[in-house]
Amino acid sequence: MKLKIIMLLLIGVITSVQAQNSGSVSGKVLEKATNSPISYATVAVKEEGKTIASGVTDDKGDFILKNIPLKNYILEIQYIGFRPYKTNLYFSDSKKEYTFKVALEEEATQLKGVNIVSERSTIEQKIDRKVITVGKDLTTAGASASDIMNNIPSVNVDQDGKLSLRGNDNVRVLIDGRPSNIDPAQLLKQIPSTSIKKIELITNPSAKYNPEGMSGIINIILHKNSNTGFNGSYSAGITFGETAKYNQSLDLNYKTGKVNLFGNVGQNFGTYHNSGFIKRIDPEIIQDINVLNDNDSYLYKIGMDYLIDDHNTLSVYTNQNKSNGKGFVDTNIDYNNLTDSDVSNIFQKSKYSGPNKIGTYNLAYKHIFKKEGHTLDFEGNYSDNEGTQYAAFDTQSTKTDNTVESVIYDDQIKATRKLSTFNVDYVNPLNDKTTLEAGAEARITKTNNDYITGNPLAEFPVTNYTYDTNIYSAYVTFGQKYKKFSYQLGARFESYKVAANLNHGLEKFNDDYITLYPSAYLTYKLDEKNTLQLSYSRRVDRPSLEQTKPIREFSTPLVTSLGNPELTPQFTNSVEINYTKTLEKGSFTTSVFYRSINDQISRILYPDETDPSGNKQIMTYTNYDHNTSYGFEVSLNYKITKWWDIQPSIDFSSINQQGVVFLYDPVTKMSNPIERKVTVAAFNGRMNSNFKVNKRISFLLFGFYRGGVDGLQNNSHEMYKMDIGTRYTLLDNKMNISVRFNDVFDTMKYAFDSNYPYPHTGEFTWESQTVYLGLTYNFGGAKIKNLQRKQREDNTSKGGGGMF
Repeated sequence: MKLKIIMLLLIGVITSVQAQNSGSVSGKVLEKATNSPISYATVAVKEEGKTIASGVTDDKGDFILKNIPLKNYILEIQYIGFRPYKTNLYFSDSKKEYTFKVALEEEATQLKGVNIVSERSTIEQKIDRKVITVGKDLTTAGASASDIMNNIPSVNVDQDGKLSLRGNDNVRVLIDGRPSNIDPAQLLKQIPSTSIKKIELITNPSAKYNPEGMSGIINIILHKNSNTGFNGSYSAGITFGETAKYNQSLDLNYKTGKVNLFGNVGQNFGTYHNSGFIKRIDPEIIQDINVLNDNDSYLYKIGMDYLIDDHNTLSVYTNQNKSNGKGFVDTNIDYNNLTDSDVSNIFQKSKYSGPNKIGTYNLAYKHIFKKEGHTLDFEGNYSDNEGTQYAAFDTQSTKTDNTVESVIYDDQIKATRKLSTFNVDYVNPLNDKTTLEAGAEARITKTNNDYITGNPLAEFPVTNYTYDTNIYSAYVTFGQKYKKFSYQLGARFESYKVAANLNHGLEKFNDDYITLYPSAYLTYKLDEKNTLQLSYSRRVDRPSLEQTKPIREFSTPLVTSLGNPELTPQFTNSVEINYTKTLEKGSFTTSVFYRSINDQISRILYPDETDPSGNKQIMTYTNYDHNTSYGFEVSLNYKITKWWDIQPSIDFSSINQQGVVFLYDPVTKMSNPIERKVTVAAFNGRMNSNFKVNKRISFLLFGFYRGGVDGLQNNSHEMYKMDIGTRYTLLDNKMNISVRFNDVFDTMKYAFDSNYPYPHTGEFTWESQTVYLGLTYNFGGAKIKNLQRKQREDNTSKGGGGMF
């Protein structure tokens, strides 16, 4: 008993001595506009960037930090959507206590609704990515994500909606850090532009990311909401072209206590027109193609975040996408100076229709340790894609004696794809200068494709093709920061198994390999405004289902597109140097890159051996030999005056390609393979300029130029356009009305010429010249008072909020 009393007295003396030789800081954090307390604001005492003591405010906005050694510090108070507060602390024997009453001021970009949108877009260079914060100037560009992508430095969108980054279409598209079963070209057309918060260009991803995509990753981050009470936003737009197209979306959020409920619904519908021609020189054959797509798609998402306590969050959501499109393709093939009785002018009407449904289900758990930045994430994701395409073909052939032959048949494709992913990610700041990250992932994909055709010339009227992949991977990265120098080293180990099976003759294809994907980043800060970075990564482009399945993607009387089941993966080693300069009124970034590419996957066009006339071609994919690529990009974000800012950018890429093309011999009427070596160079330039008349009205001017490209198979001609727009804000910044006139001079056309497999030229046009009218309205808007959810936008594992 005496021993216990002595121990208690000793502990009391030690505690008393410690208290006498340490300080404390306390106070209250309020919101300046309403003078109401802010709960769960972060309060930290730091010494040269290292956290000495930290905590959060309680429900009344009060805080207290004790047992702080008597030294000099900086007190930081932060809360999302508010300007950070900083002040110096000078503890001594005569000054051991500080008491504050801090009123935080909202950021200028904080809206009272769901979306936090700045007036103009900004560009920021981070350690492994370029981050474009989407402002109102970009959302004015059009209704969907596809409409604004051509305004992003280094990104191009072709007439079919296909993305490319730095001149290369081997790019991986993520939504909130997660892959989607939807084709990127279709996906971008379904996301309203007003739902996008940021766009990340990860041109040289670290080992933390999955290694797919030679040119890198485009990660689209959607708006999230953590406001208390009920609030939301509604956006709608109409695009006037040859016909009107409509889009609308509604985002809703309700947060109370520890529960955050969110949901949204979106719709896009309209008819899109495309047309073009391909002209063969000798003999003269003109192929006119007119395409009309009638699209109607719906998507909705509902979910919930449950804040178990200050350190644990559970999130669940489901995303459903349904579309039902109709495509009409008219192909007219005119053989001028027709003399051969075996050759006919051909007119084909084809119709494609069918529903497509994708369901995604996500469950995520996040644990935040007591140490700042120390986190553990678990996530499971399952998506189920079911699609059916019905096609009808009516082909009429008119011969020299005016006799007409008609062939009518239908075919059908039923496809299912099931994707399951499981992730664990761990981040541990070992100290204020060192960070360790590790994780593991399993991705299991099962696909099945059934093709039935009534084509009387088909060799196999019934086809079944399965393509299954199992990918298991683990990664680790280690980084350290010093005063001016920082580095990050990483490695990803991956086991990849693929099994493909075609029922024709029991043909099978299997591949199984284990690969290491290293990465390295070295960053040096010359000073506070100038940063240099050197990075390296190894990446892979695996053949996709669409590139491998030997089932027609589309068909015209002269061209049929098929996959190649024997494609092998393409591996790329990439080195990049980045320079970033922070200016007083903006920022300047530039980069130079070099890539070494093995077994590059590319398109190929060759004669159809089953066609006796020698006019029909097969379009598919093949692996080319070793290639190299290099390039550079430069972008500037600069505010010239209070009312005028500009964002010019240019990028250039060059790739050495070697492959086999076919050349037609008019004497023998045969196409023979030849090997070609070419250097493919691409140049792009953009200028985005914003003029602010007053607080409510602003104007936009955008110019775009894409230089001609001489390729392995054909040569693409230059393209350019100019857009103008205006935006009007009303109802205390809750409503925005925008108008944009795209391609003012109607100059955007895709033209090309080629000598392979025979001399021909062509040009395709689409509804590039349009007028877009859009409206966005934010409603609700209770102030943020609850626990700030840990943002997951900079990690690969994300969930909760947003649309996908």
